[in-house]
Amino acid sequence: MRKKNELLRALTLKDTVGVGLGAIIGAGIFVVTGVAAGVSGPAFIVGLIIAGVIASFNGLSSAQLAAVYPHSGGTYEYGYQLLSPSFGFSAGWMFLISKLSAAGVVAIGFGSYFHQLLPVASPMLISVVAVIFLTVVNLFGIKKAGLLNLVIVTFTLLSLLYLIFSGIPVVEKRNFTPFTPFGISGIAEAAALLFFAFTGYARIATLAEEVHHPEKTIPRAVIITILSAILLYAAVSVVAIGVVGAEQMAASTSPLQVVANALTTPAVSSVVTIGASTAMLGVLLSQILGISRMMLAMGRRNDLPPFFQKIHSRYKVPHLGILFTGLLILLLTLTGSFEFIVRAASFTILLYYSITNISALRQPRTDQRYGRVIPLLGLIGCLVMSVSLPLNVILVGVGLLIAGFLLRFLFHRIWNR
Repeated sequence: MRKKNELLRALTLKDTVGVGLGAIIGAGIFVVTGVAAGVSGPAFIVGLIIAGVIASFNGLSSAQLAAVYPHSGGTYEYGYQLLSPSFGFSAGWMFLISKLSAAGVVAIGFGSYFHQLLPVASPMLISVVAVIFLTVVNLFGIKKAGLLNLVIVTFTLLSLLYLIFSGIPVVEKRNFTPFTPFGISGIAEAAALLFFAFTGYARIATLAEEVHHPEKTIPRAVIITILSAILLYAAVSVVAIGVVGAEQMAASTSPLQVVANALTTPAVSSVVTIGASTAMLGVLLSQILGISRMMLAMGRRNDLPPFFQKIHSRYKVPHLGILFTGLLILLLTLTGSFEFIVRAASFTILLYYSITNISALRQPRTDQRYGRVIPLLGLIGCLVMSVSLPLNVILVGVGLLIAGFLLRFLFHRIWNR
């Protein structure tokens, strides 16, 4: 029998993969590829593969942990259970910082793309309406949110496949030279930025408390999600560079739209715009899901105000967390700075997955489905990518972590009396 303060286990394998893909296929492929092309040229494809491989290691670590600890909060829970409260809190706080920052970027991206499709209002107003709409959808239960997510993901996948097959015949080899204009350092920075594009699978672990048979479903869903994303991203990136080149991609905040505009396939530009819009919508939906569940987990331990642990008696969702998440995303959407937010989110999520891998290394041997090499490689990859980011981004990330611990100290003083 389900306890009063537990969430409803309603997500099947199909739903869980949909959540993972919906979280991954968004700002990464439609927006961040342009930023990555600017720092590494055509070689950002190599950075993308590196990011995908490291994401695979981290995903397997997350999967084996979630199979043993199927609770809301993901690495926040693993850090508490296997390392220390400080590690657990660090993971949870970094997740919130990263996903809130990313949600602001995604909301802005949705407004920009949808405005190109239907200029019925300003891009910013469209972004605001989208955040409010998805916040309300999340309030009516995980089943409805999951169904909407599957519809959104289907549109996005079909649009990207149409772009790939439209672009293959006009790919030009000359657009791949010079391949590494910014050397190894450019590839490393591109990998760190593009890792941001793969991190949606964390949502699967964060929602573990709402998944049927999590010990089997979550590992399968993570593997299917990451492999699908790597193949799709690689195909889109090769076609994009082959059609317009890295410089044109880097010059636009909507790089795939630039690619579509260069093609003559019927309606390809409109199809990509629709796909970009649904992709951003899907990521935004999953961000609200994941952030509110992290707030739930942290509220249970008073690392955030305890009212975040409240679950709606009818819809079985953390409704106060959802509402607060929607409000924060609105504020970030109205005030955010695009490229710096992407970099800051990349650094904080790399710290999050470093703790994931350390937790996996600390698991008992009997629980380590994939051995010790996988989490060790994942940890090394995260640390290497994190130091490849600009120093000011690293310092801001460390400052945000310190601010989080100060707030945690304050919360514990107030609610643990």
